[in-house]
Amino acid sequence: MDIFEAMNTQRAMRRLKTDPVDEALVWKVLEAAIRAPSGGNAQPWSFIVVTDRDKKAKIGEWYLEQWNQSYGPAREAMMSNPAMARTFKSADHLANNIADVPVLIFAAARTSGLADTSGIGPNIFPAVQNLMLAARALGLGTTLTTLHRGHEKETRELLGVPDGWETMAMIPMGWPKGKFGEGTRKPVEQVTHWETWDNHKTR
Repeated sequence: MDIFEAMNTQRAMRRLKTDPVDEALVWKVLEAAIRAPSGGNAQPWSFIVVTDRDKKAKIGEWYLEQWNQSYGPAREAMMSNPAMARTFKSADHLANNIADVPVLIFAAARTSGLADTSGIGPNIFPAVQNLMLAARALGLGTTLTTLHRGHEKETRELLGVPDGWETMAMIPMGWPKGKFGEGTRKPVEQVTHWETWDNHKTR
């Protein structure tokens, strides 16, 4: 798939089929992930692939707890807003069905020896985006989530992540129930400034 087609049609896919994902495809998206740039080519990442249902069920419990805590109070307002209701329902579906997602991929970053951890995100999230674009090219659905971090300590213990590492993101992956397509975005001219903030151009 053309890279621009993959980028233009990538969207958060939270409703995923329970059908298994071939291990060869998991390796393929991980190969794409490690091709991402990182500062000084330090490659401070590791990936934990979780397919065991018991582990997914436990992660799902923690995730749902954080989801209800963070977004439960806003449920009525979100569901009454037509612009937000569809996204909220799909996110709610994921929160209640983590155990049924075929593959969970955790992106972990090395934190040991770092006095300043502000550079962790810029070093790990390009790899996450590579992974998600590769998945899109293969027809696999993904979404970027971080709610599990409310139970970071427990997640690390469950997955045997050693000290000096932190799970930065969880990427559920599977065959989507919905269709890929271009999402709604603001016009690029509206969010682009040339030389100074008040200078916009038109194409």
